[in-house]
Amino acid sequence: MAKKVAFYTLGCKLNYSETSTIGRQFINAGFEIVDFTKAADVYIINTCSVTENADKKCRKVVKEALKHSPAAYITIVGCYAQLKPQEIAEIEGVDMVLGAAEKFQIVDYISDLTKNPKTIIFNSPIQETNDFIPSYSYGDRTRTFLKVQDGCDYSCTFCTIPLARGASRSDTIESIVKQAEEIAASGVKEIVLTGVNIGDFGIRNGERDNKFFDLVKALDEVKGINRIRISSIEPNLLTHEIIAFVAQSKRFMPHFHIPLQSGSGKILALMRRRYKRELYLDKVKTIKELMPNACIGVDVIVGFPGETREDFLDTYNFINNLDISYLHVFTYSERDDTPAKNMEGVVPGSHRADRSKMLHILSDKKRRAFYESQLGKEEEVLFEADQKEGFMHGFTSNYVKVKVKYDPVLVNELKRVKLETLLPEGEVSITEAAQVYTH
Repeated sequence: MAKKVAFYTLGCKLNYSETSTIGRQFINAGFEIVDFTKAADVYIINTCSVTENADKKCRKVVKEALKHSPAAYITIVGCYAQLKPQEIAEIEGVDMVLGAAEKFQIVDYISDLTKNPKTIIFNSPIQETNDFIPSYSYGDRTRTFLKVQDGCDYSCTFCTIPLARGASRSDTIESIVKQAEEIAASGVKEIVLTGVNIGDFGIRNGERDNKFFDLVKALDEVKGINRIRISSIEPNLLTHEIIAFVAQSKRFMPHFHIPLQSGSGKILALMRRRYKRELYLDKVKTIKELMPNACIGVDVIVGFPGETREDFLDTYNFINNLDISYLHVFTYSERDDTPAKNMEGVVPGSHRADRSKMLHILSDKKRRAFYESQLGKEEEVLFEADQKEGFMHGFTSNYVKVKVKYDPVLVNELKRVKLETLLPEGEVSITEAAQVYTH
C-alpha cells in the first residue's frame, strides 16, 4: 500500500507553487497525497516568515497534524525553516527541518520514515542557495501560480526575505513558456506569475540576460491560456512599456498589485525603498489613463519605527487621493536580523492597531467605489469551483468578484455577464442565470 503524504502551506502564492511541485515529487516516488485533515504517514508544512507569529502558527499546524496521525513523520520547510531551524527543532513532534537549498530534495531526505529522538536539520547557509527550481501550483482547475523568479537583491530594512530565499535569480524564458504550455494543456485558463521580486526577472548565475518585459511578450504568445495576471511588482520595476503592453494585450489582465508600503517620503527613505511617492503616483496615473477600468491593489505597512501620527496621516491622505481599488494592510512587526528592529521611534502596539483599522476601513471604501464604478458593464467572468450556500464565485478580468447561483456547468468557464448589484458582503451579483451567456 502506498505511503500517504499531506501538505499545509502558510504564506504567499510562491509557497503554494512550490508546495505543488514538492507534491508532484512525492507522487513520482509512489506516495499518495491526502488532505491535511486525514491520517498520513508524512506531513509537510511549508512555512512563511513575513506574517507575524510564524512560531505560533507552525506549532499549531504541527499539533493538528499529530492529532490526525500521532506517529506521523513531520517535516518543516520554507522561509521560517531557513531563518530559524533551531527554534523549529524545539517544537514537539517535528522530525526534520529543511532549508531553502534542501527542500526540493525532500523525498531523498525522508526516504526513511524512522522517527529519531532528536530533530534532524539540513540547512545550508543562504549564500549557497543559487539554483532556480521551476514550480507551479496544480490542483485548482481554474488558475495556476507559476513561479518565474526567486530571491531578492533589495535591502528593505523591514524584510527577512533575502535572508530566507537568497539572491535574485530566474528561470529561462524558454522554460517558463514550456511550463505555460503544459499548464494550458491541462485545461487551466488562468496563470498568475509569481516570485519574490518578479520585476527583477532575468538574472541567471548572477548576471542579467533578460528583462521582465521580454518574458511578458513571450508569454503573451502562448496559445491555450486565456488569462495571465502579474502578481505583486515593485513600482520602480513596473515600466511604462509593460503598462502599455498590458493595455493592448488579449491575455494579460488589467489588474496590478503594486506595493507602496508608505505614502510618507520620510518613511520610504527609512524603509530603503527604491522609489519616491511621486513615481508611485505616476505609475497609477499611467495605468488609469491607458486602462480606466484597471484594478490596482496596494500593499501598505503601518507602525514602522519613526512613523509619527503626521507621517501616518500623510500616508492615509496620499492613498485616499489615489485612484486604486483595494489595500493589503500589514501591521509592522519586528524581525530578527533586520535594520528596522534596532531603529528608534518604536510605535506603540495600540497605535499600530488603530492605524491598521483606519486603513482597512479606507480599503473597504476604495473597493466599494471601484465595484460601483463597474456596475452596468458587461464583463467576462472566469467561474471557480467553490460552492457555498448554493452560490459560486468568479472574477472579471479586472478582478471584480462576482456571485451567481451554483451551476456545475459554469466551473472553469469564461462567460460574459452583466454586473448588476453590489451586495453587502462586497461582491457583485448576477441575479438571473439567464444573464450568464456565452461570449
